[in-house]
Amino acid sequence: MGMWVGRGRKARAAYGFDDIALVPGSLTINPNEVDISWELCGRRFQIPIMAAAMDGVVSPKLAIEMGRLGGLAVLNLEGIFSRYENPDEVLDRITSASLEEATKIIQGIYGEPIKEELIHKRVSEIKKGGGPVVVSSIPQRAERFAKIAEEAGADFFVVQSTVTTARHIATEYKPMDLRQLKKHLSIPLIVGNVVTYEACLELMECGVDALLIGVGPGAACTSREVLGLGVPQVTATADSAAARDFYYKRTGRYVPIVTDGGMNLPRGTRIRVGVAGSLEQILFGPAFTEDGTLNLVGAIRTCMGSVGAMSIRELQQTELIIAPSIKTEGKVFQRAQKLGTPR
Repeated sequence: MGMWVGRGRKARAAYGFDDIALVPGSLTINPNEVDISWELCGRRFQIPIMAAAMDGVVSPKLAIEMGRLGGLAVLNLEGIFSRYENPDEVLDRITSASLEEATKIIQGIYGEPIKEELIHKRVSEIKKGGGPVVVSSIPQRAERFAKIAEEAGADFFVVQSTVTTARHIATEYKPMDLRQLKKHLSIPLIVGNVVTYEACLELMECGVDALLIGVGPGAACTSREVLGLGVPQVTATADSAAARDFYYKRTGRYVPIVTDGGMNLPRGTRIRVGVAGSLEQILFGPAFTEDGTLNLVGAIRTCMGSVGAMSIRELQQTELIIAPSIKTEGKVFQRAQKLGTPR
């Protein structure tokens, strides 16, 4: 399979969200009657949306609000919330800086050491607010931070890097042992990011509880531009789901995969709370624009009703077509009136 890209060299075709479309079903369902809840490591959540572990996305306050609304938000333990007692002042410095100054300011800000007592404090803040506590770190700090987060009362621990594998070769430092980390951790372990069938299968065999899928097409990811790495998100998700299904048939253990990135503005991944609207409005509406940046839950429900999917599992089985022209086909009036584009 694949296409020749040069003499003796083949490449497999891969597809992103803009290349495919879901086929409407022969049965339709009232959108208000579909079930959009999903289960992660034995816990059920009402909306299938996670906020990414980025300082510009998730604060303790947003994590609490996201939990109240039925979703999940991942707090980055490598960021400003574990480095500064008053992170709002730091964020103000970043947002008020010019583009020329921003990089230098950010480099200085992240030079401040991480403080273990602040990890305890942030986990406690989210816990007291009633939200599920999901925190993340890079592999190099995973063993240390996982223990701290667990002691502080975190519900999930995420190990995340540009590319994560079960086997990592290094002589300058001791690679993280995922099997040992999972063995000594009493809370669920989520690992990412990964895109291939083989890598997913090996990570599942290490005992991880869920996987984050995506390298390259994320809204803030520079891996494709800077490193030349990536797989379009639909292909990455389909390959990973195939590994998940094979592993489930072989072992009886179901490992959820969470597609992380690859969606453009109308699907909501680049929305800034407070700019597009409140978090509740972004998730549940009402929408005062037609560009898809508000009422994401309503959009999911309407889509599921149109393809005849009563649950998220059924939605995952929807027929796909390769349709790169569907976003522009016949859209002359939309383009003229700038409908469906962000304000």
